[in-house]
Amino acid sequence: MSENQDFASMLAAFDQEQAEVRRPAPKVGAKISGTVLSIGAEVAFVDIGDKAEGVLPVDEMCDAEGDLAYAVGDSIEALVSGQDPAGAWLLRLRPGRGETLPEEIRAAQEHGLPVEGMVTGVNKGGAEVQVAGMRAFCPISQLDSRYVEDPAVFVGQRLRFRVTKFEAGGQGRSANLVLSRRALLEEEAAKLAEETRKTLKAGVVVRGTITSIASFGAFVDLGGIDGLLHVSEMSYQRVEDPKELFTVGQEVEVQVVKIERREAGDEERISLSLKALKPDPWSTAAELFRVGSAVSGTVVKLEPFGAFIEVAPGIQGLAHVSELGQSQRVHHARDVLSVGQRVEAKVLDIDLERKRLSLSLGALRADAAAAAEAADKQAFEQRQEGSGGFGSLADFFPDNKS
Repeated sequence: MSENQDFASMLAAFDQEQAEVRRPAPKVGAKISGTVLSIGAEVAFVDIGDKAEGVLPVDEMCDAEGDLAYAVGDSIEALVSGQDPAGAWLLRLRPGRGETLPEEIRAAQEHGLPVEGMVTGVNKGGAEVQVAGMRAFCPISQLDSRYVEDPAVFVGQRLRFRVTKFEAGGQGRSANLVLSRRALLEEEAAKLAEETRKTLKAGVVVRGTITSIASFGAFVDLGGIDGLLHVSEMSYQRVEDPKELFTVGQEVEVQVVKIERREAGDEERISLSLKALKPDPWSTAAELFRVGSAVSGTVVKLEPFGAFIEVAPGIQGLAHVSELGQSQRVHHARDVLSVGQRVEAKVLDIDLERKRLSLSLGALRADAAAAAEAADKQAFEQRQEGSGGFGSLADFFPDNKS
């Protein structure tokens, strides 16, 4: 190679280098190509040429399932969204690979169209959602139509949302996308409720799902409409804690007892019953109990006026406070009894129509005392007859024999 040729090569290389140096800086919104240099926990660094680096949020490099779609060394095309104080260019993925166009998001918001997203994490205020590569936020209050106790159960689930707020990014700002699943669920529930109302009336048997449990009962979703299964309608037996019988999400078959509205326009109040579908234990009470007979039972409730005693599953009798003692005056049932105590009682009265059973502990004790006294008297008389009368009193007092 001649000296002239070497000089020409060096000159060409210098001109090329100068041309690159003079290349204008990228503008916001411009498309650029680069190579992924490294991927951190939150951001990735991209070599965009001209000895410059771009910063790209890692969540924008994920696919619709939340998995990374790029690796170190991959070529990538992105849009310039701004520049940070240190001089690094802020990037976002170009529309087309794993990202929904802002126009489509805006259209979904304007026309009420649902979008799908993957819940990738939770924080104090709500859930982080990936919507086709874009990072979105759903407040906890909007994550479900009911109170969410543990938002973490939604992580990893792919759900449908309504777009409630969308602000496109630019000048270093990321897009602001806010979602609501509650709005969508309530709209769907309203449509389902209209169909459910056509089939609901008192007396019909329906299947539903328990949505929440309280001390007074359980709420059952009948298909867009909730009904209340009151604790008194769960069983013929006394239910202390509904959570011991049911769990949220459990399916149950119940009967509609009553549908009422307080005023026009108010939501209907639907009363449900589970025990209405079971045999009434009082239907056999006449065969099990007789007036004057003795029964065994368990004290289930104590009141100033008396004690409730369960004498058979689903059948309780009342022992009035005046029937708790044989002779002493009782001021409160708890003075002589305790819940859970096993007792013996006498049946005083049975009212099958009103499902009432009157009991007496005092009368049974009096009967027992009278029976014991009669037995002692009979024994004494038998001994008298066997000894020949009062002439043999010495037999009862052996120490006085001479």
